[in-house]
Amino acid sequence: VQLQASGGGDVQTGGSLRLSCAASGRTASNNGMGWFRQAAGKEREFVASINWRGSSPIYADSVKGRFTMTRDFGQSTMYLQMDSLKPEDTAIYYCAVAISSAATRLTSSYRSWGQGTQVTVSS
Repeated sequence: VQLQASGGGDVQTGGSLRLSCAASGRTASNNGMGWFRQAAGKEREFVASINWRGSSPIYADSVKGRFTMTRDFGQSTMYLQMDSLKPEDTAIYYCAVAISSAATRLTSSYRSWGQGTQVTVSS
């Protein structure tokens, strides 16, 4: 499966962005999907994940209450609504397809990764 992430950009503190990720090729409609991010000089970290039904998303503590992940049931497209952005949210954001149908925080549980989209939050 190929993943295409989009929607990144430059925004000021407190602003919002909406990331999208579309899967093509082999379907991902029966798989969990997730968002990760990697800031310069840091390891890739979990942001959010959602199961194949598009329900019960899970979030990293650092984004809980500010980010909302959604996907349409039976679809291979997902979204990450990011509100109240902070400079520490600056990173390249990657979308990924999980091996199973469940939401998961574990990087090793994902089988396909997109190319990433840059998010830069200025103070």
